[in-house]
Amino acid sequence: MTRVLVATAVPAEGDAVARAFGPVAAEAALPGGLLVRGLPDGPDLLAAGVGPALAAASTATALTAAALRGEPYRLVVSAGIGGGFAPAAPVGSLVVADEITAADLGAETADGFLPVTELGFGAVTHRPPADLVRAAAEATGAATGPVLTASTVTGTAGRAALLLSRHPGALAEAMEGFGVAEAAAAHGVPVLEIRAVSNPVGPRDRAAWRIPEALAALTAAFEGLAPVLRRFSTERVEP
Repeated sequence: MTRVLVATAVPAEGDAVARAFGPVAAEAALPGGLLVRGLPDGPDLLAAGVGPALAAASTATALTAAALRGEPYRLVVSAGIGGGFAPAAPVGSLVVADEITAADLGAETADGFLPVTELGFGAVTHRPPADLVRAAAEATGAATGPVLTASTVTGTAGRAALLLSRHPGALAEAMEGFGVAEAAAAHGVPVLEIRAVSNPVGPRDRAAWRIPEALAALTAAFEGLAPVLRRFSTERVEP
């Protein structure tokens, strides 16, 4: 399954994914990240770093390196833990993104927030292939909906409410998905994002975080995803 690249923010998330496939075979340092290759019948894993900028740079580097060695990836998966918008995505649940949206890329104006697209630049949303989203959700029992990427994690109820008013139906918030998706789009490779919910989006209450449980849920998710990824690693999927 080496034609699939799974990008996480930190190695602990990558370790959770790896546990679904077996012992790590080899590690290679890349600029900005750490690449794990050789999982038995598993994807390559990239610890891409925290935040959309570093995640984009690291993922682009990994995609370029794979293309140069004649082994281009056919699918990139942004994976990890994240915050869930209650009550739709409770702690411990899984979310597969049908939209990967940059929540804070734009400008604040007297009339409110303007996404960068309304300023005439770039993109703020990437949409994974619908058949891939559907297959991933069926294999994992995940809910499907928009996952927001933020450079600053939400820490108040007011900010959570504001994000939901701007992005109705959003299920989760993380910091890397949009960056990974930008890199994948630049290389013409489809992208998927899956998140295990470790905490509610809102006031920062570390006592309410369930990180070990979310990492365990991420492992279980990739156990279910394995046949889906195998199929999509051999088929041509349009981004």
